[in-house]
Amino acid sequence: MVNGPEGLLLNVDADRWEHIEWRTVEDEVRRLRGRIFKAVQEGDWPKARNLQKLMLRSRANTLLSVRQVTQRNAGRKTAGIDGEVALTSEARAKVAVRVHSTIGTWNPRAVKRVFIPKAGSAAKLRPLGIPVIMDRCHQARVRNALEPEWEARFEPRSYGFRPGRSCQDAIESIFQATCQKLAKRTWVLDADLAAAFDKIDHSRLLEAIGAFPARDMVRAWLKAGVFETGKGFAPTGEGTPQGGVISPCLLNIALHGLEAAAGVRYHTGSRAGDTVAGCPIVVRYADDVVALCHSQEQAKQVKERLAEWLEPRGLVFNEDKTRIVHLGEGFDFLGFHIRRYPNGKLLTTPSAPAVKRLKLRLATEMRALRGSNAKAVISRLDPIVRGWAAYYRSVVSSEEFASLDHYVWALTFKWAKHSHPNKPTYWTVNRHFGKFNKFRNDKWVFGDPESGAYLPKFAWNNIVRHTLVQGRASPDDPDQVEYWAERRKRVKPPIDRYTLRLLTRQDARCPLCGDHLLTAEQPPQSPEQWAHWWLHVTRRAIASDYLVHHGRPSSPDGDQTRLVHASCHRGYLAHQRRSPAQQT
Repeated sequence: MVNGPEGLLLNVDADRWEHIEWRTVEDEVRRLRGRIFKAVQEGDWPKARNLQKLMLRSRANTLLSVRQVTQRNAGRKTAGIDGEVALTSEARAKVAVRVHSTIGTWNPRAVKRVFIPKAGSAAKLRPLGIPVIMDRCHQARVRNALEPEWEARFEPRSYGFRPGRSCQDAIESIFQATCQKLAKRTWVLDADLAAAFDKIDHSRLLEAIGAFPARDMVRAWLKAGVFETGKGFAPTGEGTPQGGVISPCLLNIALHGLEAAAGVRYHTGSRAGDTVAGCPIVVRYADDVVALCHSQEQAKQVKERLAEWLEPRGLVFNEDKTRIVHLGEGFDFLGFHIRRYPNGKLLTTPSAPAVKRLKLRLATEMRALRGSNAKAVISRLDPIVRGWAAYYRSVVSSEEFASLDHYVWALTFKWAKHSHPNKPTYWTVNRHFGKFNKFRNDKWVFGDPESGAYLPKFAWNNIVRHTLVQGRASPDDPDQVEYWAERRKRVKPPIDRYTLRLLTRQDARCPLCGDHLLTAEQPPQSPEQWAHWWLHVTRRAIASDYLVHHGRPSSPDGDQTRLVHASCHRGYLAHQRRSPAQQT
């Protein structure tokens, strides 16, 4: 058998792992998640707990969790305090056996503390906690049992770190609530929670989790402690470390009920999902909160109620980032600037700090690339340009895109002049700028004359309004399979027409494993994630459920270019290297 660890135990090798029928495994996990969601939705808690126990001991869940952690996640090469990673099929098979054999007996280990710069401030550092690979796999297992329960319970306007929801959904929700000229909610409480991940009260969180079958393991992860180089081990009495697979889900559980605490009320019956008149509207993305209120006084009342509700949970507002503003003044949220202008029109644009951060990054990259060739410049900047444009293409960005194109042109022209100091300007222009993109009548495209590679422009991305996810819609709801299938077809990724044509021709499925290539359930959540997406598209090796080109054009039936999962592509290449006879 190859669809469970019992098969792997018989013969732990690369071929055994690569020939697992992943589509069958994912269907099994998806079906169990749907059954848990339905049981919770119907209030059948005994059935829900039994199904969660079934998920926790499911072989398919173990296999899928190990695959996600060791093969698809971007952090698969990052080790915890034990230094262990699993980058080969044989190592992944062994990890799967170890994980399944330690269900119920595994003792979590301390996480490795590392620091990364905070967005917008290189001087401030954000602490991350990196669990060991075994803990990450067990956390992914537990999350598959815990998440569908809470997907059936979460508030409709909670968008952070949830399947099928993204930053664009949060922004579109705010836009729809305030875009009308006669919209009455014109005062905004723009709130930020101070160190939310690090300050969550453990007792309150465990109380919210209730009788979840793996509650003791969750408690053990919360109490596992951290290990920091130079400081040694330190216990954790509060918070859940950023970097853990299950941490975002735990944060959402800790903050569940925030809408009700703010005074939000919803209609029932035929108007289910609509907010009751006079109530505020609260949009939350993880620990970033926006409350749309009718008056300044109501905004102050909402802030007081939320502060009182957050206190026993160990959380407080970051007063430096929390303010009450009128919609006419505008506010920044998730890298966007939202403002109603005197003519009554509401516009959502890229925020000035986000543009400044991008320009600083581009300038830093170009300074580091002095002495490199044009191909290296394109390889470095291409995913940054595409990723940033993909993140902001759903708002009013045309003018900003044009301005950024001019900025990038100035950087590349300066680089070209520095690379060829003894050449006249016309020679430099003719060598590095021209109509490299045959589909664009633009002679000022920066490119490499030797390889034909070129740097795309921001303005080439059409502005496409994002389609807001419906109310409480969740990919775990078995009654909404058709909705998510239609959404997957309707919400097109920011890729070129040729790739879209391949996607349609393949019915959006990977020919190697048969699973969906693009899932609306897990969209990239930031410009950096979109940049990572594009980086691996161009290099033909990509993490998670994203795309790469793979094919053998010399085959007898013509063009065999296909879109495949990166993990499938890596496994295919590894199999080809081990079997030279098959390559011929």
